[in-house]
Amino acid sequence: MDHYIDIRLRPDPDFAPAMLMGALYNKLHRALFDLQAEDVGVSFPDHKHGVRARTLGNHLRLHGTQARLQQLMSANWLIGMRDHTQVSDVLTVPASAKHINVARKQFNTGSPSRAKRYAKRHDISEDEARQIYAKLAEQRIELPFVQINSRSTQQRFSLFIEHGKPAASATEGTFSHYGLSPNATVPWF
Repeated sequence: MDHYIDIRLRPDPDFAPAMLMGALYNKLHRALFDLQAEDVGVSFPDHKHGVRARTLGNHLRLHGTQARLQQLMSANWLIGMRDHTQVSDVLTVPASAKHINVARKQFNTGSPSRAKRYAKRHDISEDEARQIYAKLAEQRIELPFVQINSRSTQQRFSLFIEHGKPAASATEGTFSHYGLSPNATVPWF
C-alpha cells in the first residue's frame, strides 16, 4: 500500500454529505466487485464517531499499488459523481505515515429472524431470544455507517465502519470488495 488517491466531496446545497458519500461508496463497491479487487483498502480521514456526531466525513482515501489504483480509476466508476467530487492523482504515501485497520463492524440488532436462529442454536424459547436481542438493540451504536447495496446478494444494509488505533508498522492482508479488512492495515496520515 504505497500509493493513495484522495476523493473529497464538494459542498452541494441540494444533497446531504451522507447521501453523497453513500452514492460514492456504493459506486466504489461496484467497481471493486467488478474488478474482483482484494488489494484496495479505504479510509475516511475526516470520520467522526459518537451517538450525535457519527459520520464518515467528506473525504474518502483509496489505498493500493500505483498500478491497481490506476486500473481502478480507468474503470470510470465515478460516472455521475464527477460534479460532486474532487479527485487527486495517484500519490505516494508519506514515509512518516502510521498504519490503521479499517474494518466492518456488525451488530446484533434484534431482527426476528436472528432471534429465531439464536433460539434454535442455544435451545431456548424464541421469547427468551427476543429479550436477549432487545437488550443488545438498546446499545447505542456510535460508529459511522453508510447505506450500501451489496453487489453479490442484492441486499441493502447499513455498513458500520470502525477505524482502529494507529500503529507504527503495517499488517498485510486482503480487503473485501468494500475496501475493508478484519486485520490488514492501510497508511494513516
